[in-house]
Amino acid sequence: PLFLYLKVKDVFPYPEVTLDELNDMKQFVIPVEKFFNEEVDSQKIDHDGVIPQETLDRLKQLGLFGMLIPEEYGGLGLSHVMYARLGEICSQDGAIAVTLAAHQAIGLKSILLAGTEEQKAKYLPKLATGEYIAAFCLTEATSGSDAASIQTRATLSEDKKYYTLNGSKIWITNGSLASIFTVFAKTEIIDSDGFKKDKITAFIVERNFGGITNGKPENKLGIRGSDTCEVHFENTKVPVENVIGEVGGGFKIAMNVLNSGRFSMGSLVAGMMKKLIGKTAEYACTRKQFNRPLSEFGLIQEKFALLARKTYVMESMAYLTAGMMDSPGFPDCSMEAAMVKVFSSEAAWTCVSEALQIVGGLGYMKDYPYERYLRDSRILLIFEGTNEILRMYIAMTGLQYAGQVLRKKIRYKGNLRVAMEHVSAILGDSLNRKVSLGLTGRDGVVHPSVEESANRLEENVYYFGRTVEVLLRRFGKVTNPLVGLRSHRKSASTLQKSSSLRSTNARRSARLQSSLCESRRCPF
Repeated sequence: PLFLYLKVKDVFPYPEVTLDELNDMKQFVIPVEKFFNEEVDSQKIDHDGVIPQETLDRLKQLGLFGMLIPEEYGGLGLSHVMYARLGEICSQDGAIAVTLAAHQAIGLKSILLAGTEEQKAKYLPKLATGEYIAAFCLTEATSGSDAASIQTRATLSEDKKYYTLNGSKIWITNGSLASIFTVFAKTEIIDSDGFKKDKITAFIVERNFGGITNGKPENKLGIRGSDTCEVHFENTKVPVENVIGEVGGGFKIAMNVLNSGRFSMGSLVAGMMKKLIGKTAEYACTRKQFNRPLSEFGLIQEKFALLARKTYVMESMAYLTAGMMDSPGFPDCSMEAAMVKVFSSEAAWTCVSEALQIVGGLGYMKDYPYERYLRDSRILLIFEGTNEILRMYIAMTGLQYAGQVLRKKIRYKGNLRVAMEHVSAILGDSLNRKVSLGLTGRDGVVHPSVEESANRLEENVYYFGRTVEVLLRRFGKVTNPLVGLRSHRKSASTLQKSSSLRSTNARRSARLQSSLCESRRCPF
């Protein structure tokens, strides 16, 4: 019952990384960091609108095309936490980050999630090395957020050995680089009542099947070095064994792929923001106006506080969600991933704009990275599900469970008794009831230094649940406060870990958390 009462204790303790995992992480992080710092020329990639072939070759040599592919198929087999950490580094260049994410987070993910053993054995080894590059083909000229309205069609042959694929996809990342396409198309099926219906099916399509052409490269606002184009399929013959999952089950596969990949946006954006904060802080400490460094002015300090706070939160959300996804038997994290995407993308747009404001006119010039970061970050609010659609998804998912709980209450207790309980709760709230959800006190799970923040979090969670009961009777907006509560909850878990370990960063983290709590007061 997500929105009636969020389980705040389920994120404590913050997921730990073992010593072995840390050593493995260093083994991957050090060479990747060295490569991005010394060999990647982001300004040139942005100017030329293409990632050089030698850069792509080095990415393949480093194994970055196989980060999420299991070792048994030739990949690195990284956990979600390790993938997020490498994502922080890759985010130094938006075009490269998008190219790698389009390949593995969505391009080949359908094979990982729903492919047969034969499909995995056939395709994953070459996808892991980068010999094959993958693309995800869903969006069409007439279907964006409404993915179910696609027009691309796959027709089964009379001998039932292959499908003939016809249609066009737009804005396909890696479209002209890809050898393997995950394509979603309408197919005719017979339902349980014996009627013919059109339903979406997912296919693995090889470029060498024939009938595949590309449009010209798109001239984009940002992430200009990534490859984006139309992909056209004309009488492309796809063997029946290349159907992913069940015939007619493609829509669910597409949604599962997109839902599972969104969590990494938090670490990608956090990595970008850390780099940006460093550059901006260096400028603010050396640039003088009115005989004082910019860093001494209160308004500038407020901007840095905002940058630090939002970066801290998005990093906490991303790594907590990644840790949850790595936990054995942990439930579906698609809603958490959606919240990470919404918060991080909007925070990125705000923070990059504020950083540019700090450096002033210099940030507007192409000789400096600020305007590129601003252009690159705008797409984050659009792709992998627009934030508007994700807000609807978050609200509908949580309200659905809450509604089921209230329906059961009414069934067993009756309308009058449930209504009286609601009135009683409202009266209790008006008398400033003490809210306790188990975070603090003798049996609490948080460090004493975090107690004040935890108390505020408990109050917000409780009153959000009360508000949801009203909203279920009169629908309104619930997504913004929920995303805020999740970010508060996850950053509190991060701070709890720092405090327990007596980390040198604990005091700084506590200040950031306290600032976040103040900004999250009374979100309803």
